[in-house]
Amino acid sequence: MPFLNRLQRWADERPHDTAVVVAGQHLTWAELRDSSAALVAETKAVTALCEANSVRFAVKFAAALAGGRQCAVLDPTWPAPLQEDVVRRIESSAQPAAVSPDDVLADGALESTFLIGLTSGTTSVPKAFTRSRRSWQESFDASIEFFGLRQDDVTLAPGPLAASLNLYALAECLYAGSEFQTLDTFDVGAVHAAISYDRVTRLVLVPTMLRILSERGLTGCVDASGIRSIICAGSKLDARTLEAARRWAPNATIYEYYGASELSFVSGAGLAAGEEASVGGTGIGRPFPGVDVRILDDSGNALPDGAAGNICVRSAMVSNGYLWGDDGQALRSFDGWFTVGDQGYLEAGELHILGRRSDMILTAGKNVYPHEVELALAAVPGVAAAVAAGMPDDLRGQRVVAGVVPSAGAVTATQLRAGLDNILARDKWPLQYYAVTELPITDRGKISRNLLLDWISSGDQRIRNLGG
Repeated sequence: MPFLNRLQRWADERPHDTAVVVAGQHLTWAELRDSSAALVAETKAVTALCEANSVRFAVKFAAALAGGRQCAVLDPTWPAPLQEDVVRRIESSAQPAAVSPDDVLADGALESTFLIGLTSGTTSVPKAFTRSRRSWQESFDASIEFFGLRQDDVTLAPGPLAASLNLYALAECLYAGSEFQTLDTFDVGAVHAAISYDRVTRLVLVPTMLRILSERGLTGCVDASGIRSIICAGSKLDARTLEAARRWAPNATIYEYYGASELSFVSGAGLAAGEEASVGGTGIGRPFPGVDVRILDDSGNALPDGAAGNICVRSAMVSNGYLWGDDGQALRSFDGWFTVGDQGYLEAGELHILGRRSDMILTAGKNVYPHEVELALAAVPGVAAAVAAGMPDDLRGQRVVAGVVPSAGAVTATQLRAGLDNILARDKWPLQYYAVTELPITDRGKISRNLLLDWISSGDQRIRNLGG
């Protein structure tokens, strides 16, 4: 595995059914198989695939995994020097199995490496880790069970295929025999059109995308009642996004999950249609099928319920480790329990996420995780979304600052402080509040706390000081 043998099966059983749609271009299962098979002979042992979303991407990706071949998917928006540097590193570091022009479109050995994953980054060389075919097969089986993916589902993942969330969604659908759709670039109108006319039943996306689709969908009366499931990753859903999504797609089960590129799936939860939502908390559900979770301290000792420490995982989905960029801290192992440094705790079987250790704010001797502050602020009436960060402070070391997007009208620092009462411990409260017209996010839709600090320092027009 991961999916080529399954692709052959679907092409034999349902040759004329649609497999992949990108920006209106369709490939049937037979067309995808035959086009990919035709490329195998000319595909090298290691492929650096650097293309924008297209049906050609899907064809090349499948061909690049045939037999013992390996593939690295690069972001085409990276600067050319960065792309060239990554390709050189791949060529000098990868250790592929022997391949032949006579290889057929079939999966290689389960334990063999098939994917060279790259952590996102535009200003420095990303770390590279490797994955075995077995790790993704185990991940497919777990995610298909957890998310209830069916063959008659039509999945739309409107983000770039260079992002692991969308690349995995493509491969998962090919494994499950379920139609996959994406766009050449993210466009709200195109997503709404696909939902209205292309029988889309399942969305895979980040929260920022879900919010804009839901709010504009409600305004434009876009019918999303046919959506059965929405899968969100990247950050926990805030109250405004969740409420809008529930109204816009009233029949959807909304899934949130925690995972990491190096660990795969860790824990998750599904909020069924009509089920009461709990907002503002740090809980992110129970462990995925086949995953064991423990909270360990820095010496590898188990911590009791409610005590915060390293979120550690034992599962068959964990990656092989790094090809380059391993600093000994990014992926650590405690006697077979792996962690990427995310901090959290277990309580009554549910995993609570506090955030990455590197994001932690040390203020006046106290550890504050911005993720926890953001979730609390997002639950305050009048706040649509929030981002928190640590700003250098001569007295405290760092001080907590927060940017909030008002849900309607204006919001004051007094209102924010009052709203945090009984939600967040006072020693974690921000000392300065800012109103922002939009969240500072990366091109992949993830919150950037450093960008918030840049806006504050430069007096950016998108930010206004509310005081402390």
